[in-house]
Amino acid sequence: MKNTEGPGEKLIVKNRRAFFDYDIEERFEGGLALVGSEVKAMRAGKVEVVDSFASVDDGEVWLKQLYVAPFEMARAFPHEPRRARRVLLHKREIERIDKEVSRGGMTLVPLRLYFKNGRIKVELALVRGRKSQDKRHAIQKREADREARAAMGRARKGNG
Repeated sequence: MKNTEGPGEKLIVKNRRAFFDYDIEERFEGGLALVGSEVKAMRAGKVEVVDSFASVDDGEVWLKQLYVAPFEMARAFPHEPRRARRVLLHKREIERIDKEVSRGGMTLVPLRLYFKNGRIKVELALVRGRKSQDKRHAIQKREADREARAAMGRARKGNG
């Protein structure tokens, strides 16, 4: 999988399972409304994104089931590890997401969390679930691509 970090970005966590379980249709970047101890825990990398998903409720996008481990040094004002966190998106993006999800067959999942210019961002994607035969096909394609790259690398070394 290629590196998707842009300039000024530092990856916190990537949802590798989403790339395997879903066909990604469209991506959105949004900010997260967090409390201080959550930011500190994310800087330490204590985040799990595997079971999380997002939904549109009352015109706002909420990231649910994202696990942010409690920050040890913030005992006085701790945060709830699996609370719903608001995603900051433009109104038109929210309307588009709501329309696609309500139509059916589409889900909104986080692909990665990262720092961009000092702020925590989430990359959300509208996805469609894959069937098991599609997953097998994806594995075969990935292995074929890997073998082709290895063969090209061997050919280059032999000629160079």
